[in-house]
Amino acid sequence: MGNEVSRARVLTVSSFLTNFAVQTYGMVTTPNMKDIAEANHFAFSPNPWFIAAFFSGQVVLQLAWIRKLFQHDPPGGYQAIGDAPGSVADAKESERGWKVALSYAPVYALGNFCIAGWLFFWLREDFKASQVLVTINTVAQLLAVAALPPLTPHSSSLLHYTHLVAKTFAGIGVLDFIDNGGVAAAYRAPPSTLVQAATYLFFPLAAAASKPLFGSILVYDVVAVAVGQAGVFGAGPWPTRLGWTALATAGVVGVKAVPTLKAYLGK
Repeated sequence: MGNEVSRARVLTVSSFLTNFAVQTYGMVTTPNMKDIAEANHFAFSPNPWFIAAFFSGQVVLQLAWIRKLFQHDPPGGYQAIGDAPGSVADAKESERGWKVALSYAPVYALGNFCIAGWLFFWLREDFKASQVLVTINTVAQLLAVAALPPLTPHSSSLLHYTHLVAKTFAGIGVLDFIDNGGVAAAYRAPPSTLVQAATYLFFPLAAAASKPLFGSILVYDVVAVAVGQAGVFGAGPWPTRLGWTALATAGVVGVKAVPTLKAYLGK
């Protein structure tokens, strides 16, 4: 496992630094990414401050996860995470957390490189090329989330962090996909009746099929788009209906979260 750990550490750090540097450049250059977003505001464009706020939180969360990968070595000939396991079950949970983290590391790196490449094309207003990279990232992250083993109250902290990083990456990837897709297609608000209906159904149903954490990111996505569409000339009831969709999605997430909360409170 030693080579896998070293590879994961190199991939996560190099891709994080690459994406962070590119995103920082995108914020300070002229025109910056916000200027491009405001000049190309279409039916699924969110309020850009929602993206900035989410990115800031992602940076902190991802650094905490990467720190976990460096802070300790895996069990099985290596030092275990945290204190020495008090039982065989603890050791198995620690080992499981490492296996999942090492499996996700290449997907995480792919996502960072894709988003860095996306910004390169976004700043040049080549939205079709940026859509290709956004699609690759979103699909990869969603598949990675689907492959994650379920969390339990006894799961290792590393596994919890991996879930957080993967699900936030995938959740914001959904927003990136529909935002860039709307821009690439120059699809103005309000969307067609069919597209609106599909949107109103998709988010609550996706939340119902997901764990509460991923569902909560979907709520954030809808709110970001609703706020971004508010005040858009000709949008009609589209932003208001998105607001109701966010509320419905949040209700689904709340119901789904009850068993999880009970499990952790009863730990």
